[in-house]
Amino acid sequence: MVDMGQFVGQIFIIVLLVVLAAFVVIVIARSVRIIPQAYSGIVERLGRYQRTLSPGLNLLVPFVDRLRPLVDMREQVVSFPPQPVITEDNLVVSIDTVVYFQVNDARAATYEIANYLSAVEQLTTTTLRNVVGGLNLEEALTSRDEINGQLRVVLDEATGKWGLRVSRVELKAIDPPHSIQDSMEKQMRAERDRRAAILTAEGSKQSQILEAEGRRQAEILRAEGDKQAAVLRAQGESEAIQMVFHAIHAGEPDDKLLAYQYLQTLPKIAESSSSKLWIIPSELTEALHGIGAAFGGRAERTDAASKAGRRGTPLTGSVSEAASAAVAAAREAASTADDIAAEASSRASDAGSAGA
Repeated sequence: MVDMGQFVGQIFIIVLLVVLAAFVVIVIARSVRIIPQAYSGIVERLGRYQRTLSPGLNLLVPFVDRLRPLVDMREQVVSFPPQPVITEDNLVVSIDTVVYFQVNDARAATYEIANYLSAVEQLTTTTLRNVVGGLNLEEALTSRDEINGQLRVVLDEATGKWGLRVSRVELKAIDPPHSIQDSMEKQMRAERDRRAAILTAEGSKQSQILEAEGRRQAEILRAEGDKQAAVLRAQGESEAIQMVFHAIHAGEPDDKLLAYQYLQTLPKIAESSSSKLWIIPSELTEALHGIGAAFGGRAERTDAASKAGRRGTPLTGSVSEAASAAVAAAREAASTADDIAAEASSRASDAGSAGA
């Protein structure tokens, strides 16, 4: 009996020690709290706010202090589902938003609002409807920066007392109705076609202007070239005439040489195939008279021809017969005029050499 009582006493002592050790472990576990970085803890003592725990090792009063769920102090990104919004021109568009916010006061985020995520979502939806409701569809599609700025200002003011700071609000997508999308695509296609037509017309206009300018410059240059060529040609002819004139006067030609040259030029008058009537000029008889007088033997025939020429008697018939008669007469006189021409040429050459 004594041994059984001792055994029971020992078991009781062991159980008591185990319970005491467990109690100590529980007390230590409830007294020590490790807060991770970028998190904050709210401590309540007997149901009331006591303090905010910072990251690191913290000690609590066991069974008196209670640690609420940790609050994430990092910047958070929340994407809200698309919300139907009515624009000023009574069109329903679907807009989804993205909000960037950060908790900067864990106590206010815990006690000032029950669920700050839900509150931010509802506030974003109502503010978005107020802002977009005053814009038409075209302004809503092209004024995203303005809408984002207005949303951020309103949300930041409303969530400040909740311990939140809204840093950025973005409209992720604005989806108009499908019928409006089709109309916008047609309008965009028509606008692009119009711009392409305008650019094509501008290019054609510039091309025609440049081509016309090029043709004008070419005509001007061609006219300038023709002008210079004509001036140079006239100058050359003038100098040639002056040189011939001075050479003739320096050579002192007599009537016989001039008559001979006249007879050589006369057949060229009848070379034209369109000539049907040819009149022997009176100067021909004078030239023949001069050459005939030089030879003496044919003076009578020359006088008769001279009389006929002075009367201006036309020779009707073919031009070739008249030309042949004139050439024959010239050849008869030219057979003996070569010596006279040679003598005159020699005299002109000597006179030119003396003048030089």
